[in-house]
Order: sequence, then C-alpha cells, then structure tokens
Amino acid sequence: MGRTREAKSEYFEKLRALMEKYPSIFVVSVDNVGSNQMHQIRQALRGEGQILMGKNTMVRRAIRAALSEFPAFERFLPHVKGNVGFVFTSGDLKDVRDKILANKVAAPAKAGAFSPIDVIVPAGPTGMEPGKTSFFQALGIPTKIARGAIDIVSDCKVITAGGRVGSSEATLLNMLNISPFSYGMKVVQIFSDGNVFPPSVLDIEESELLKRFTQAITTVAALSLALKYPTLASAPHLFFNAFKNVLAVSLATDYDFEQSAALKERLANPEAFASAAPVEAAPAAADAPKEEAKVEEKEESDDDMGFGLFD
Repeated sequence: MGRTREAKSEYFEKLRALMEKYPSIFVVSVDNVGSNQMHQIRQALRGEGQILMGKNTMVRRAIRAALSEFPAFERFLPHVKGNVGFVFTSGDLKDVRDKILANKVAAPAKAGAFSPIDVIVPAGPTGMEPGKTSFFQALGIPTKIARGAIDIVSDCKVITAGGRVGSSEATLLNMLNISPFSYGMKVVQIFSDGNVFPPSVLDIEESELLKRFTQAITTVAALSLALKYPTLASAPHLFFNAFKNVLAVSLATDYDFEQSAALKERLANPEAFASAAPVEAAPAAADAPKEEAKVEEKEESDDDMGFGLFD
C-alpha cells in the first residue's frame, strides 16, 4: 500500500513538472498502439516532447489538485477520457503533430473490428487454387479461372468504412496477404497556452489567417463608422473623411491651407497643368526631323552607287 501511494505521489509530481515546463499538450488516441511502436514514437519526439501515459482518474485528480496554480487546465479536463495519452511539447505544433502521425504499423483485418477505411480487393491474379472459389462467391467477388488459378475480374469493395469486419472478409484478406489497416497515434485535441482546439486548426495556412484577419478588421471598421463609435480600425477612415470635409469647405470658401491652395490653383488654371504633362515628349518630336533628314541623305548617297555625275 505504501508503494502505491509513493508511486501515485511520484506520478503527480511528474505531471505537475510537465505542466510547468511545456506550454502545449497533444491529447492522442492510443488504440491498437503496441509497446514497441510507443517506444519508436518516444525516440522520434526526443528533444521536442515527452509522452505521458496513465489512468484518466489519476490524471484528472492531479490536474484538479493543481488548478489553483494552473486555472487554464480546467478547459483541458473534459478531454481526459477514453484510451488516450498525452504528448507534452514546446516545439512547433505542426512538426510535432507530423512526427506523431508518421509512425504507423500495417495490421491485418480482424473479425469483429471496426474498419476505419473502405477496403477494396484489386483485380488480378490471386495465385489461389480453384477449390477456394467459394470464399469469393460468398462475398460476391467476380472471378474466373485462368492457368489453373483464380483471377479477380474487377476491383471489389469488401469492407465499408465504419463497418465491422466479418469473419469471411478477414479470412479472405489474410489468404490474399492483404493488411489493409495501419495503426498509430491519432491526435484528438490540442491544448496550447490555455486554449483547446482540434488538430484541423493546424492545417489552416498563414495566408488564410491573414485573409480572415483582414476581413475582421474591415467588418469592425464598417460597424464603427456606422455607429459613429471610434476604434483603432475606423480611426484612419475617420481622419481621411474629416480631411475631405475640411478640403470641401476650403474649396467653397476663401479659407486656404497648403493642400487646398494647390488644388484651387489646379481648378483655376487647368490648362497650365494640362500643358505641363507632354513637355517631355517634345524633344523626341523635335529630334524626329533630324533623323528623317539623315535617312534622306543616306538614301541620296546610296543612289550615286559610287559614280560621279559625268561618269
């Protein structure tokens, strides 16, 4: 009994130390993950994260005991359920997520298990003797006998995603040496800096985040302008609109300032500003006759063909 209490105390201290050290936690499903595969994942995460396993009741008890110091972990408690483990990390969340998901082990179909994917038996030779045709007929798989062996005529789906694997399907897939499933850790939730979110959030590109942020600022600015309530988002628009109003008043009255004086001068004498634009093109136009003259002189000299007038 003393050893059990001591082990629990050590576990609570370890969990508390991890909560202090790492800002992010991956809640991972460990269904069908063996000890050897778990060891490989630990090695892949070495230096970037640490895996903690344990009974959910112990984890919840340890977290509740530390809520006074880590109140944000109250949002984490509802996700401590099922056959899960915890990966504590301070590294880049995308990189750590990829390393967690990269380690997968192929597994055969077992009768009674739920299939995570559609399983399709491909068309082609099976190398099986004709006496085993009954296995294919029971599953409705079209076959033919070619060169003394069974050939599958066309691709055929034998298991639907989410359905249970039957004994006939499992037997046939094992006879064909097909291991359709792969098992590894699956990220269920992510807890980072007090926020809990699904792993799909990590797939959002930075350009999409920037686009949404810009849209949010535009919406806030529009609401602020409509409600006449100043905010940081609407401030530039308010200043610009105020400047336009002051400029309009200046144009309608004798009151001038630097910007309005220049605009008034343009409105009073538009020809002066219009004629100023094509000035740079004038030298090019002036040079054109000279070039034409040179061309004419060259053509005239070419017409002599090297002979004098009296030759």
